[in-house]
Amino acid sequence: METIVTSIWQKSKLLIKGLMIGALVLLLLIPAYFVQDIIKEREERQKEAVAEVSSKWAGRQTLTGPVLVIPYNENTASSDGKLMTIRHQAYFLPDKLDIKSTVVPEKRYRGIYQVMLFSSNTTMTGKFSRLPLDKMKLSDTDMLWNEAYVSMGVSDSKGLKNEIQLKWNDSLLGLNPTASGNASLRESFTAPLSLTEADIKKDISFSADLSLNGSEQLLFTPVGKETAVELKSGWPDPSFTGSQLPITSDIKKTGFTARWKSLSHTRKYPQQWKDNAYTTADYIPKYGGDTMNSITSEAFGADLFVPVNGYQKTMRSVKYAILCILLTFAAFFIIETVNKKSVHPFQYALIGLALILFYTLLLSFSEYTGFNIAYIIASIATVGLIGWFVKGLLQSSRLTSVLSVILVLMYSYVFTILQLQDYSLLLGSIGLFLTLAVIMHFSKKIQW
Repeated sequence: METIVTSIWQKSKLLIKGLMIGALVLLLLIPAYFVQDIIKEREERQKEAVAEVSSKWAGRQTLTGPVLVIPYNENTASSDGKLMTIRHQAYFLPDKLDIKSTVVPEKRYRGIYQVMLFSSNTTMTGKFSRLPLDKMKLSDTDMLWNEAYVSMGVSDSKGLKNEIQLKWNDSLLGLNPTASGNASLRESFTAPLSLTEADIKKDISFSADLSLNGSEQLLFTPVGKETAVELKSGWPDPSFTGSQLPITSDIKKTGFTARWKSLSHTRKYPQQWKDNAYTTADYIPKYGGDTMNSITSEAFGADLFVPVNGYQKTMRSVKYAILCILLTFAAFFIIETVNKKSVHPFQYALIGLALILFYTLLLSFSEYTGFNIAYIIASIATVGLIGWFVKGLLQSSRLTSVLSVILVLMYSYVFTILQLQDYSLLLGSIGLFLTLAVIMHFSKKIQW
């Protein structure tokens, strides 16, 4: 009887051990999940640091304008037949707008976290052609010329380094924050004008110079019937964003230059409108629960961002944890079985914990050195620790070297996948196929 039990145990020993190792792989996913929580927590702290520094400097900036606003009266009959005069607003956008902006990036730190700030100098020039009152079914006599004003939008006025001054033909206007009564011109600066009927029948030229602080992003709203934007900066890693990409861009290590051109027929708003049909602020509710359309939704420009986000890459690498653990355990299992060695499942668990600690090392070092250097440090430390441990278990430098080479190849493979995002699925599929082929080849030597 004892001989039969011993025989059954010898035949099923490898199967039982394999099942135990498989269960151990699944158990190790629990600490891997906790590592993901730590990464999310550290990333949230980084976002809080960025928000704190930006709130004291200035947030993301969107420049809009100028917009010409002319009040007018409309006579209408009330329900009881009496004649009423109702006041309305007519909004006109310029026919031509040229913007040239130079952005100087500034890196600031909040603890260990890096925040991208900038200061910019922007020049805006353009003109209003004859106002198309007939298209809006307005007459000269209804217009309140002496109450006209011009408006420009700045999304975060905290970033203004000086007063906004607008040259309007031969006059110099100082713009002040908008009164809260105009729902269409939230987050705007205005200046009163003294228009006459004769003024609107000829071109009106304007120009302005703005010095502005901001963080992470600078956008421009194409309010001109024809809008041309040129943006220059010493930041070498821009991300062009918004409603359209630049028509030309030149990106070098010393900085970038980008140019946009926008025409009115490519936008979702007209050159002129009445009352609160559109707003220069973000989407805000109208009275009655509807939503006003924001012209800033068509803005475009650039993000000045930190090119290497260690948290995102570390999170992606953790998602390969089950693959790394499974391949390492499979290689170790084949090595010990083919070479008639015996390793306790508890020692497998210690190797698994070393593989999990790789990600905590990667996370902690990446906050100081960047992802690539941190990956090299964490890989060397993990391979060295496992190699030292396995050498003591197997008492063989040759087998230890084989497993160490496998670990180096595995970490190099994962690193390559992380760098080549567009080809990650292709490389992953090919790598898994080749790995399975190697395991199938060496598993033929196992005597079940």
